[in-house]
Amino acid sequence: MNDQIKTRLKRTAALAVIALIIGVGVGYYQVRMDGVRVVRPDSKPANEEGIMNIAGLQVGGPFALVNEEGEKVSEKTYEGQYKLVFFGFTFCPDVCPAELQKMAKVLDELGPRAERITPLFVTVDPARDTPAVMKEYTEQFDDRIIGLTGTEEQVDHMEKNFRVFAARAEDENLDDYTMNHSSFTYLMGPKDEFLGLYRSEDAAPDIAADIQKKLGQN
Repeated sequence: MNDQIKTRLKRTAALAVIALIIGVGVGYYQVRMDGVRVVRPDSKPANEEGIMNIAGLQVGGPFALVNEEGEKVSEKTYEGQYKLVFFGFTFCPDVCPAELQKMAKVLDELGPRAERITPLFVTVDPARDTPAVMKEYTEQFDDRIIGLTGTEEQVDHMEKNFRVFAARAEDENLDDYTMNHSSFTYLMGPKDEFLGLYRSEDAAPDIAADIQKKLGQN
């Protein structure tokens, strides 16, 4: 990563680590209440790979955002494609970089089948994450990952559709704020149907194996 990004990440690390732990916890609670049976580390896994079970959860829907090239996009832009969707922000010190690195590894694990997947990184911090910032950030991980941003109203709408928890957190000891947010990665189908929900603790090979099974069914 370049020096500017490294400086930003270091500056927000202290508060963000605590904040993200809280955010993930709230996110787990929120999704569980909406119909997902979460497989915790101390319980039996959902399947051999330990991927989370889902039970009729309604996720996704229409959205209107802007990609990292400044172009308007919607759910119709990616119609006919599988999508891996992760919500985060570029000032995130650890969870977001780790999840984007894992997303890139999942694509590598899929090999040629990755051509059927569009990886999307949606910001929960549109005030700072402009298209140019998103482009610079995603390129640090994999040039296949597409950053999406928009107005606060547009981002809020997509967060609600995907049942994402995100909230701004400030500290008088820091110049910059951070964001509490849930850290799930969503797999959406060609018709924008919800196919899978992956946790931060799910390993890239397991996620890739689960995706391959779902690709094989279509």
